[in-house]
Amino acid sequence: MAEQQVQPLHNEKHANTKIQNGINIEFMKTQHLVPVVAHEFARIANEFPMAFVKNNESGQFQAVALFGLEPGENLFIQDDKWTAAFAPMAMTRYPLGLVKHPEADQFGIVIDEASPLVSEETGNALFENGEETEYLKRRKEALVSFIEFSQVTEAFTKYLADKELLVAQTLTVEIKGEKKDINGIYLVDEKKLNSLSDEEFLDLRKRGYLAPIYSFLTSTHQVARLARLKAAKA
Repeated sequence: MAEQQVQPLHNEKHANTKIQNGINIEFMKTQHLVPVVAHEFARIANEFPMAFVKNNESGQFQAVALFGLEPGENLFIQDDKWTAAFAPMAMTRYPLGLVKHPEADQFGIVIDEASPLVSEETGNALFENGEETEYLKRRKEALVSFIEFSQVTEAFTKYLADKELLVAQTLTVEIKGEKKDINGIYLVDEKKLNSLSDEEFLDLRKRGYLAPIYSFLTSTHQVARLARLKAAKA
C-alpha cells in the first residue's frame, strides 16, 4: 500500500489538483472499527452496529461503527468497492484533513497527495484562478463540522461514562452454526438507563442525548448482518 503523502493545501501548488469523491479503499480494507459522531448515529444504525471502545491509556471512550467481527476485517468492502449505502464522516473527509496550528487557534487543510482519489485529470477542481472553488468550500465546511461534531460526541460519551451508563459487554454471534464472541466493547446499559430518576432522564432529554442513545441501542441488531456477511464470505 502506498504511503500517505500529507501536505498542506496551497492554491499555487495545488492549482490543478482535482479530487474524486470516494473513500480510501486500500486503507479501509483492514479497518474493522471507524470513529463515528452522534449526529450520524441515526443513519449508521440502519447499516452498522455501534459500540464504544475504551482507550486503556487515557481511560476515554470513543463511539465506533463496527465493519467486521475481528481486527483487520471489513465485511463491507467487496471487489474493491464499498457496498454499504452510507459511509461515516470519518471516511468521507479523506483525502482532505484539518490540522490545528500549534500556536494559533486556527486550522489548516492538508491533502494526501498519494491518494488514488487525487489527480490533475479527473474529479472536482479545488482552485480556479487561485480562488477556492465551491466544491472546496463545501468540503472545508464538512471538515469543520466533523471537528465540531466530534467535540459534541466526546462530551456526550463522557456524560454516559460519568453516569456509568456504559457497560463492558460481549456480543455473541452465530456464523454457520458456530458461536463467536466479540469482546472488548462497551454498550449502553439499558437496565441502568431505565432505572434513571425522572430528573436524570429529563437532563438527558434536555441535552439532546436521548435520540443518539436510542439509535445506538437500535444499531446492535445490525450485528446479525455482520454475521450474515461473514458467513457469505466464508
